[in-house]
Amino acid sequence: MKQHKVILARNSLIKAEEALKAGFDNLEINLNVAQNRAYYTVFYTVLALGYLDGFVTSSHHSLMGWFNKNYIHINKVFDVSLSKIYSTLIRHREFFDYDVSENPVKEDVLKDLNSAKIFLESLRPYILKRIEAE
Repeated sequence: MKQHKVILARNSLIKAEEALKAGFDNLEINLNVAQNRAYYTVFYTVLALGYLDGFVTSSHHSLMGWFNKNYIHINKVFDVSLSKIYSTLIRHREFFDYDVSENPVKEDVLKDLNSAKIFLESLRPYILKRIEAE
Protein backbone atom coordinates (compact mmCIF):
# COMPACT_ATOMS: atom_id res chain seq x y z
CA MET A 1 0.00 0.00 0.00
CA LYS A 2 2.84 2.36 0.89
CA GLN A 3 4.44 1.79 -2.51
CA HIS A 4 1.12 2.47 -4.25
CA LYS A 5 0.79 5.96 -2.76
CA VAL A 6 4.40 6.73 -3.68
CA ILE A 7 3.73 5.74 -7.29
CA LEU A 8 0.58 7.88 -7.38
CA ALA A 9 2.41 10.85 -5.82
CA ARG A 10 5.32 10.55 -8.23
CA ASN A 11 2.96 10.28 -11.22
CA SER A 12 1.02 13.33 -10.03
CA LEU A 13 4.22 15.34 -9.79
CA ILE A 14 5.13 14.28 -13.33
CA LYS A 15 1.66 15.34 -14.51
CA ALA A 16 2.15 18.73 -12.79
CA GLU A 17 5.43 19.24 -14.64
CA GLU A 18 3.83 18.20 -17.94
CA ALA A 19 0.88 20.55 -17.36
CA LEU A 20 3.23 23.47 -16.75
CA LYS A 21 5.18 22.71 -19.92
CA ALA A 22 1.94 22.36 -21.91
CA GLY A 23 0.75 25.68 -20.52
CA PHE A 24 3.83 27.54 -21.71
CA ASP A 25 3.78 25.65 -25.03
CA ASN A 26 0.18 26.78 -25.64
CA LEU A 27 0.74 30.49 -25.00
CA GLU A 28 0.98 31.15 -28.74
CA ILE A 29 -1.53 28.47 -29.77
CA ASN A 30 -4.50 28.41 -27.39
CA LEU A 31 -4.81 30.71 -24.36
CA ASN A 32 -7.73 28.74 -22.93
CA VAL A 33 -5.62 25.59 -22.85
CA ALA A 34 -2.68 27.50 -21.40
CA GLN A 35 -4.92 28.94 -18.64
CA ASN A 36 -6.32 25.51 -17.86
CA ARG A 37 -2.84 23.98 -17.67
CA ALA A 38 -1.70 26.67 -15.20
CA TYR A 39 -4.39 25.54 -12.78
CA TYR A 40 -3.75 21.85 -13.37
CA THR A 41 -0.08 22.34 -12.54
CA VAL A 42 -1.19 23.34 -9.05
CA PHE A 43 -3.91 20.69 -8.85
CA TYR A 44 -1.58 17.79 -9.69
CA THR A 45 1.07 19.11 -7.31
CA VAL A 46 -1.38 19.17 -4.40
CA LEU A 47 -2.83 15.84 -5.48
CA ALA A 48 0.64 14.34 -4.96
CA LEU A 49 0.52 15.54 -1.35
CA GLY A 50 -2.97 14.13 -0.98
CA TYR A 51 -1.80 10.71 -2.10
CA LEU A 52 1.11 10.80 0.34
CA ASP A 53 -1.23 11.74 3.19
CA GLY A 54 -3.99 9.34 2.18
CA PHE A 55 -6.38 12.16 1.30
CA VAL A 56 -8.32 11.42 -1.87
CA THR A 57 -11.27 13.46 -3.12
CA SER A 58 -12.97 14.05 -6.42
CA SER A 59 -13.69 17.68 -5.51
CA HIS A 60 -11.22 20.33 -6.61
CA HIS A 61 -12.42 22.71 -3.89
CA SER A 62 -12.16 20.03 -1.20
CA LEU A 63 -8.56 19.37 -2.22
CA MET A 64 -7.79 23.09 -2.06
CA GLY A 65 -9.46 23.39 1.36
CA TRP A 66 -7.56 20.38 2.67
CA PHE A 67 -4.25 21.82 1.42
CA ASN A 68 -4.91 25.27 2.88
CA LYS A 69 -6.01 23.85 6.23
CA ASN A 70 -3.20 21.32 6.67
CA TYR A 71 -0.24 22.86 4.88
CA ILE A 72 -0.85 26.60 5.15
CA HIS A 73 -2.81 27.28 8.35
CA ILE A 74 -2.36 24.42 10.83
CA ASN A 75 1.13 23.08 10.12
CA LYS A 76 2.46 26.18 8.34
CA VAL A 77 4.59 24.10 5.97
CA PHE A 78 4.17 26.58 3.12
CA ASP A 79 3.73 30.32 2.87
CA VAL A 80 0.21 31.77 2.64
CA SER A 81 1.14 33.26 -0.75
CA LEU A 82 0.78 29.76 -2.20
CA SER A 83 -2.81 29.62 -0.96
CA LYS A 84 -3.46 32.84 -2.85
CA ILE A 85 -1.94 31.40 -6.03
CA TYR A 86 -4.10 28.29 -5.69
CA SER A 87 -7.34 30.22 -5.18
CA THR A 88 -6.58 32.62 -8.04
CA LEU A 89 -5.79 29.83 -10.48
CA ILE A 90 -8.85 27.73 -9.61
CA ARG A 91 -11.04 30.81 -10.04
CA HIS A 92 -9.46 31.67 -13.40
CA ARG A 93 -9.70 28.08 -14.63
CA GLU A 94 -13.38 27.86 -13.71
CA PHE A 95 -14.15 31.22 -15.29
CA PHE A 96 -12.46 30.53 -18.61
CA ASP A 97 -13.58 26.88 -18.79
CA TYR A 98 -17.24 27.63 -18.12
CA ASP A 99 -17.87 31.23 -19.18
CA VAL A 100 -17.69 31.58 -22.93
CA SER A 101 -18.35 35.32 -22.91
CA GLU A 102 -14.67 36.24 -22.48
CA ASN A 103 -11.30 34.91 -23.52
CA PRO A 104 -8.11 35.01 -21.47
CA VAL A 105 -5.52 37.71 -22.14
CA LYS A 106 -2.00 36.50 -22.92
CA GLU A 107 -0.29 38.69 -20.29
CA ASP A 108 -2.66 37.41 -17.58
CA VAL A 109 -2.18 33.79 -18.62
CA LEU A 110 1.59 34.25 -18.59
CA LYS A 111 1.33 35.67 -15.06
CA ASP A 112 -0.75 32.65 -14.00
CA LEU A 113 1.72 30.23 -15.57
CA ASN A 114 4.59 31.91 -13.73
CA SER A 115 2.58 31.67 -10.50
CA ALA A 116 1.97 27.97 -11.17
CA LYS A 117 5.70 27.53 -11.71
CA ILE A 118 6.43 29.19 -8.35
CA PHE A 119 3.84 26.93 -6.70
CA LEU A 120 5.33 23.77 -8.21
CA GLU A 121 8.91 24.80 -7.43
CA SER A 122 7.92 25.60 -3.84
CA LEU A 123 6.29 22.21 -3.21
CA ARG A 124 8.45 19.90 -5.35
CA PRO A 125 11.38 19.58 -2.88
CA TYR A 126 9.01 18.82 0.00
CA ILE A 127 7.12 16.21 -2.03
CA LEU A 128 10.32 14.56 -3.26
CA LYS A 129 11.63 14.42 0.30
CA ARG A 130 8.38 12.80 1.44
CA ILE A 131 8.57 10.28 -1.43
CA GLU A 132 12.16 9.40 -0.48
CA ALA A 133 11.12 8.93 3.16
CA GLU A 134 8.41 6.41 2.22
